[in-house]
Amino acid sequence: MSTPITAQMVNELRSVTGAGLLDCKKALTEADGNVEQATTILRKKLGSKLDKLSSRATKEGLIESYIHIGGKVGVLIEVNCETDFVARNDAFRGFVKDLCLQIAAANPLYVSREQVPEAELAKEREIASAAVAGKPAAVVQKIVEGKLENYFSTVCLLDQPFVKQNDKSIKGLLADQIAKLGENIQVRRFTRFQLGS
Repeated sequence: MSTPITAQMVNELRSVTGAGLLDCKKALTEADGNVEQATTILRKKLGSKLDKLSSRATKEGLIESYIHIGGKVGVLIEVNCETDFVARNDAFRGFVKDLCLQIAAANPLYVSREQVPEAELAKEREIASAAVAGKPAAVVQKIVEGKLENYFSTVCLLDQPFVKQNDKSIKGLLADQIAKLGENIQVRRFTRFQLGS
């Protein structure tokens, strides 16, 4: 016997995923009322939508600033979207504010992995390889890959766990915003200032 799908369940799923009402109802029906399974179904479905959105131009957006309490850390960030309508949206503005807090707290150096210089990656690979010298090549390679993943989650904003919700990465948070707002969003650049450094 299937679980009846209520409007409250559909609204709850919609608030979590940002998907349309019909999509939420279909996902809940497919998941037999299980909200977690329906969320997974929608994320898989929205994944292809996110790929399509990521190729669209982002010429609007927002430049936001944040000064941490005490005035010792400041952040300036540019986040782009497709339309000025989304740029004025409270959800988008809140997302950009959260990014500022993330940068102030976690001190990333780059937006994404693609921005990390190859010389820096080579140095990290060398350090990781030296630490496990003498082990079989396949083991060394896996350890080096693991250490690089840890390195990326330290220096790349999109790979960092979100400071307000550690079970979610900034990349996941960005994907949620893209799905919710229905537009391509890109973190273009940021600068973090710290007094005395």
